[in-house]
Amino acid sequence: MKPLLVVDAANVVGSVPDGWWHDRAAAAERLRDALQGRDEEVVLVVEGKARNVSSIPEVRVVSAAGDGDDTIVEVVRAEGPGRRVVVVTADRELRRRVTALGAEVTGPTSVPRR
Repeated sequence: MKPLLVVDAANVVGSVPDGWWHDRAAAAERLRDALQGRDEEVVLVVEGKARNVSSIPEVRVVSAAGDGDDTIVEVVRAEGPGRRVVVVTADRELRRRVTALGAEVTGPTSVPRR
């Protein structure tokens, strides 16, 4: 079974001050597109103004109804034990929450931005 890569879109997009705040949805779409072609199953969690970004064949987009961090925790929890899950975020509290569920964590620089 392929590992699951869960990407905190807001955190990754916000990690580089490249003007993403002018169009959050477009920034999330660029990230989504850059995540294609990976060896893992990819889930991109979006929130706020990026909530309407759609999935593409290689990247499943999950729109958070509320807080993106809570949605990421739900995605990790739903996998249960037995599958390698890696969460991409720099958020310390989110790191604590997902590692408590058995996930690994890596920082925003581990995924391409474009």
